[in-house]
Amino acid sequence: MPISAGLNYFAHVAEDAKPNRPPVILLHGAGGNHLSWPPQIRRLAGETIYALDLPGHGQSEGVGKQSIDAYADDVITFMQSLKIRAAVITGISMGGAIALTLALKYPGKVKALVLLGSGAKMRVAQTILENVGTPNTFQSAVASINASCFSENVQQNLLQLSEQSMLKIRPPVLLGDFLACNEFNVMEQLEKIKKPTLIVCGAEDKMMPPKLSEALRDGIAKSTLHILEGAGHMVMIEKPDEVADLLKKFLDGLPVSRRKPVKVRLVTDGEADSVQKQNSVL
Repeated sequence: MPISAGLNYFAHVAEDAKPNRPPVILLHGAGGNHLSWPPQIRRLAGETIYALDLPGHGQSEGVGKQSIDAYADDVITFMQSLKIRAAVITGISMGGAIALTLALKYPGKVKALVLLGSGAKMRVAQTILENVGTPNTFQSAVASINASCFSENVQQNLLQLSEQSMLKIRPPVLLGDFLACNEFNVMEQLEKIKKPTLIVCGAEDKMMPPKLSEALRDGIAKSTLHILEGAGHMVMIEKPDEVADLLKKFLDGLPVSRRKPVKVRLVTDGEADSVQKQNSVL
C-alpha cells in the first residue's frame, strides 16, 4: 500500500471520475483499518476514494493516539501531503468523531460529512476501559465488543472473522482509541456545522444507539438521517449495498465545485477484495 504523511492508505480513482468532484476520505473506527470499509464503498463507481489506516492501525506505524483532535490533525497532515484541498469526510463511530472534529476545526477542508454509527458524545463503558488494555483480559474484552457491533442476524463467519481481525491490534492502541472516544463531546457545537451531512445508522446498533444519530440530525442543520433495519453498529458491513447507494446519491446531490481541480497523487491498491476481511470497529 502507498504511504503518505506516515499513513498507509488505499486509493481508488474511477476512470469516469469527474475532475471537479471532491474526493471521499474514509475513516475507520476504534480497532479498525481501511478494510473496515467493504469493496462496494472503497471502490464506489465514479468516485475518488481514500481509505486510511490511522496511526498504529492496519499497516500504518505509530502507537495510535488518545484524543480525537490528535487523529483529526493526522488527517489534515495527510490531506496536505497529497494536496487535497477539501474532501467529503466519511467516518464510522470514532471515525465519525474525527469527521465532526474536522468540520469544526478545519471547515475549509471539509466539503461534506458522512457519519455512520456516530454521535456527538461517545461514552465508553468502564468495563471496556478497564479490560481492553490489559493482556490478560484483552481477548474476552474484544469478544464482548465485537458481539455488540452486529445485529442478531449477522452471518456467523463475519462475526468470527471480525473478532479475529480486532485481536490483531495492540492492546495499548485499542485502549487509546476508546479513551479518545470517551473524552469526545461536541454536543454544544453541532449548530456550528454548516456542511451537508448524511447520517446512517443501524436500527439494532447497541454501541451507538439510533437516538445518538437522531441527535446529530437535530443538531446539524443541513443533515438527513437514514436508519437501516436489520443492521447493528457495523452498518456498512451488514448492509454494504444499501450504504453504498446512500453515499452515491448523497455525493451526486452535492454542489459542483467551480474551482480548477488540483491534481493529486493516486496509487491504486491492487489487493484482492473480500468482505470477509473486514475489521471490527467502534
